[in-house]
Amino acid sequence: MKSLLGQSRLDPDRTVGAQSLLDQSRLDPSLLTRSPAASALLDRPGAPAPGDIDADALRRGASQVLLANWTGASTVPSRTLYPHQWSWDSAFVAVGLRHLSAHRAQRELESLLAAQWADGRIPHIVFSPAVPEDAYFPSPSFWRSSQAGQVSGAPAAPETSGIVQPPVHALAAWLVHRADPEESRRRGFLDRVHPRLTAWHDYLLTRRDLGGGGLAAAVHPWEPGTDNSPCWDRALARVEPALPGTFRRADLDHGRSADRPTDLDYGRYVRLAADYREAGYDDRATRHAFAVEDPCFNALLIVSERALAAMARVLGRDDTPHTARADALTRHLVTRLWDADAGLFRVRDLHTDTLVDEGAVTGLVPLVVPHLPAEVVRSLRDTLTGPRFRAPATRLVPSYDLTGPAFDAHRYWRGPAWFNTAWLIHRGLRVHGLDTDAARLRRGFLAEAGHSGFAEYVDPVTGTPRGARHFSWTASLTLDLLNADAEETLP
Repeated sequence: MKSLLGQSRLDPDRTVGAQSLLDQSRLDPSLLTRSPAASALLDRPGAPAPGDIDADALRRGASQVLLANWTGASTVPSRTLYPHQWSWDSAFVAVGLRHLSAHRAQRELESLLAAQWADGRIPHIVFSPAVPEDAYFPSPSFWRSSQAGQVSGAPAAPETSGIVQPPVHALAAWLVHRADPEESRRRGFLDRVHPRLTAWHDYLLTRRDLGGGGLAAAVHPWEPGTDNSPCWDRALARVEPALPGTFRRADLDHGRSADRPTDLDYGRYVRLAADYREAGYDDRATRHAFAVEDPCFNALLIVSERALAAMARVLGRDDTPHTARADALTRHLVTRLWDADAGLFRVRDLHTDTLVDEGAVTGLVPLVVPHLPAEVVRSLRDTLTGPRFRAPATRLVPSYDLTGPAFDAHRYWRGPAWFNTAWLIHRGLRVHGLDTDAARLRRGFLAEAGHSGFAEYVDPVTGTPRGARHFSWTASLTLDLLNADAEETLP
């Protein structure tokens, strides 16, 4: 099979020069606080923090989380619940790491791209062979990517999952480049990642245009990253779950069952993944029992196409294909997923070709897309600041409509407020000049990140930390908001 990705796989250490201070600190984390150079780096002024937030303590705490979760090649989301490399987690991690070490941020993305499949897909998990098999389920022996995925171009090593996650990677790569353009040029960073990220988008816009409407489809609830969102309930009800005795949930070893997806939902997740595996992860051969167009997933694809256009201009290449795709995707997003009456974007269930009548934070994330119609931006802002998504205990955004019938303040993506979606919405507010709302959200983000010990997510009603603590993307995006600047906005 001819690879879409060129003649060789990315080697993240191919052009490593002098190690950065942050890279050296892997062996001795105390270097980060003991070294005058490190202290100067961490104390570098960013955008002013609100008066009641200790920016120095937040910056140091977030940096320590990232150091503790670094494995030598990439960053795990958490040492307990998520002990491997996750796709969109690494992208968010790179966004924050760039403020500490542009070199390490580049390596974070390069290590993920080294596991890219020949058909262009970036798998949602890259498994570490150093982690015990039973530490996470579904494990490498379940996915069997190197065998079952051969027809779709899975690498012989490392082992990966066969599904994907939201395409935020090109945006992350562009921000990493902007953090230190000289280091990026020295290592040929954009030259190497641009074709791979283009192949990733090509995969999504060809093999995953299952609805024929120009948007990318998700074929598993884990792919949009909002695993047990009420938006999936109707589509999942059509899926026959795997029998309870055929799998063991490792997630319950580290998380409370009341916070996690139910056993019934998990059985359906397993069934969908097993069916995809048996079809060789081939989208042309699989009859997908679950297929949806998600607004957050496609919004990030749009923003990342614009990031690829910006990269192309820096590289002296034609940016027209990327800007044209971004413009077309924006039109399709509004045409297919916008619900003016609800004031947000909806999920489209491709089996029924209808919009799902649920309100989730993923319907607000498209604020991050530039050049939306003005009336769409106004309506999204009204929904964001209205009673459905204005959390009483935090300034973050709940993952599901507070007034919706399926709201659950504790259970994963059925209500809790997440930091990554707050970061995306903050970015969107700034894109559209809604600076007062953006400042309010930034203040809430930084306060909750500190109060929660960089938790995975928080209860939007009480502010109680939920999920894993010392969570990498929470720490990383905290660093980014502590260093927020205006020059990052894409055209």
